[in-house]
Amino acid sequence: MDAVNLLGFDLPGLAAYCEQLGEKKFRATQLFRWIHQKGASDFDQMSDLAKSLREKLAGRAVIQGLSVISEHVSADGTIKWLFDVGAGNAVEAVFIPEDDRGTLCVSSQAGCAVGCRFCSTGHQGFSRNLTTAEIVAQLWFAEHNLRQRQSTTERVISNVVMMGMGEPLQNYDQLVPALKTMLDDHGYGLSRRRVTVSTSGVVPMIDRLREDCPVALAVSLHAPTDPLRDQLVPLNKKYPIDELLAACNRYLDKAPRDFITFEYCMLQEVNDSPEQAQQLVKLLKGKVSCKLNLIPFNPFPASGLVRSTNARVQAFAEVLMQAGIVTTVRKTRGDDIDAACGQLAGEVQDRTRAHIRMVRAPVSVAKSP
Repeated sequence: MDAVNLLGFDLPGLAAYCEQLGEKKFRATQLFRWIHQKGASDFDQMSDLAKSLREKLAGRAVIQGLSVISEHVSADGTIKWLFDVGAGNAVEAVFIPEDDRGTLCVSSQAGCAVGCRFCSTGHQGFSRNLTTAEIVAQLWFAEHNLRQRQSTTERVISNVVMMGMGEPLQNYDQLVPALKTMLDDHGYGLSRRRVTVSTSGVVPMIDRLREDCPVALAVSLHAPTDPLRDQLVPLNKKYPIDELLAACNRYLDKAPRDFITFEYCMLQEVNDSPEQAQQLVKLLKGKVSCKLNLIPFNPFPASGLVRSTNARVQAFAEVLMQAGIVTTVRKTRGDDIDAACGQLAGEVQDRTRAHIRMVRAPVSVAKSP
């Protein structure tokens, strides 16, 4: 029988597992702390666990991280790791250091089935969902690897964003236990405000997340109208903008923040005209409490798209800000190592024939003066 990977359990799950072994629940808390707070992978290290329990675990369980295929460090300090998840698939995670925080961008799938036009991951196609253990393993490795580098026992990663490879809400059952491990005070102790799930708009799962584990929510909007968003984010055909915004308003009832972040990838003469900024104002102002995050597009050859000029980005932002919508322009980090937003591709054994499916007619361009 294959050994159980304990990285795949949140604390209640680990407690249930320990009970199956005939152990008391408090043993699970001890074990959970050793794994996540101290980064232990060897049961013999766990000095306050009974020897009998350590012997049971040694025969039945493992704490198994992911093998690191490669590591790249950007000139700005961003670090990208490529992790082997088996069968020819590899996923990427990115650490972004800043003065007041350390953010880890985590993957949830090997590839992505949504197929957003501007996203390199989508052009790689889709292989499979990651397990809870594989999601948590990215944080487990990064946190304790960085602590060793910095010779500290203090927490290095203060923020986690589920913005790596994949659509997190299409891997819901594996995602939620991973989020709960990140939030647990006996695990990584992260604030709900500092754990963000990014989604392209899977409306039913937004509603489920609201009930099960409400963390910060970022929504990939990228267009002010359904016809354009249909082209850029194919999921819009199933869950159009009005349904998506209604779900966002429902989510706000239990969200840890009083706003939704809308991500908007700036594409030259596609979605970046002043007229489209005005459409966005009309769509959002007074309808949903939100902040806009304008993202400079990170080009890749298969997209057929071009990054908006700085002048067009600033003009677009000015329209939004004059209307009273809080707007930021994301600073590009790690683009010299292909670690910036939309660039994560990893290695995917595509089951969706994305290279054929995503060869499309040019996106209709935005008119501008």
